[in-house]
Amino acid sequence: MIAGYCWPQSGTPGDTVDLMISASGGSCRAEVLRTGASELLMSSWDVQVGEQPVPEDCATEGCGWNPSLSLDIDPAWQPGFYLVRLTASDGEVAEAFFVVRAAEPTETLLVLSTSTWAAYNDWAGPSFYTGGHESSQHRPLPRGFLDKPDPHRYRVARFRQLPRPEVNEYFDKYSFWSGAAGWANWERLFVSWAERNGVVLDYATSLDLHSRPDLLDGRRLYLSVGHDEYWSEAMRDQVENWIEAGGAAAFFSGNTAFWQVRFGADDRVIGYKLDFELDPVMGTDAQHTVSTMWSDPLTGRPESEMTGVTFTRGGYAHCRRAPKGSGGYSIWRPDHWAFDGLRLIAGDVLGGEPVVVGYECDGCELALVDGLPVAVGSAGTPANFEVLGTAPARLWETADAPPGMPDTYVGELNWVTERLGGGDTPENRARFEHGSAVMGWFERGRGEVFTTGCTDWAYGLEHDDVATVTRNVIGRHVNLRQ
Repeated sequence: MIAGYCWPQSGTPGDTVDLMISASGGSCRAEVLRTGASELLMSSWDVQVGEQPVPEDCATEGCGWNPSLSLDIDPAWQPGFYLVRLTASDGEVAEAFFVVRAAEPTETLLVLSTSTWAAYNDWAGPSFYTGGHESSQHRPLPRGFLDKPDPHRYRVARFRQLPRPEVNEYFDKYSFWSGAAGWANWERLFVSWAERNGVVLDYATSLDLHSRPDLLDGRRLYLSVGHDEYWSEAMRDQVENWIEAGGAAAFFSGNTAFWQVRFGADDRVIGYKLDFELDPVMGTDAQHTVSTMWSDPLTGRPESEMTGVTFTRGGYAHCRRAPKGSGGYSIWRPDHWAFDGLRLIAGDVLGGEPVVVGYECDGCELALVDGLPVAVGSAGTPANFEVLGTAPARLWETADAPPGMPDTYVGELNWVTERLGGGDTPENRARFEHGSAVMGWFERGRGEVFTTGCTDWAYGLEHDDVATVTRNVIGRHVNLRQ
């Protein structure tokens, strides 16, 4: 066995990052690689290692391992995601990571969804999906979260097209949950495209956004990419206040900010979700921070106030028990600036071939006005939200649980109906069952927000139509280098 993790998860040039490793065999190879448009080897070491104990409560308390190596972030290292590849003497491989932040703020900030990675982390203990309520970030991530083969092939929206033996073989090597969270699925693809297309990025983690109140100072564009599901109150406060003051946010993501979490002792992520009655803040002055979904009446702050859309009115697409659709968005307002350079008419499909509308999607209640969909009725959806594109989606019922889910699984359709619909009845489920992925835009205060409403947008970036929209959104706020 070989495993490792880094702490802190981010730093600036001159800071030190400790690498904790547990491995048998006496030594291992540690390589630090910056992964962007290409994978660059920055440094490597032969490290003397031994097996370190895995505490029974490491899922909540962390591993507490001793550092095996301390890395000083070289001033020459550019901002980015740094993969630490560990190779044991017997050839077994594991990965860890850290992020290098810019010494001075740059215009565009990509915040990696590390709180969501923590929620799905089941290394040596339960995740939020297998009975856990707290997740320590002081422990390794399972294989597949940080590095995986051919992410275009091995993603949720493609699995049902693959032969079952191939899927089984894949999950023999990589975590079952690695399709739902991690750098390797979405941010890696986006960063590769961005660096090849003149987009200069700074990087941060969810914890940075939560704990560094000045993180967005001097920025012009905030980026969320992929599956960005778990947000703390401080994360939302910082982003929403910054938008109000004139910032621009682009959510190239889906299922965004569906669950509220808190950061506790040693930066662990706390999320009670469906077990919110057990959350210690219930019945206290801090009850509004209860770690259930943001759209719950207990929080009174639906995520659509920030993004324009919500998973409660979206759901799953192009995967098990979900509409296949075209794989793309039907575009309804082709004259919007986001589509500049594209020859579209209302009803054309964008992103269908690469399947950008896949896995988890956010939407809003819709009505037809003069034959075009408009947003109506959804609590929290801004009145000035413009619906640019739509695609079918569906929340899962409990009976739709995919293989590998625990017996305690409750479908989002049942949960949303219970919490928002007045009771989990067939009549109420019919109100929420047929959702939509919605691409849209709105102004908020002196700032603005664009959302794709889907997790899998990054899988379409090599296609001209998806790339053009992405360039239009980013280039509206920052200059792209040629």
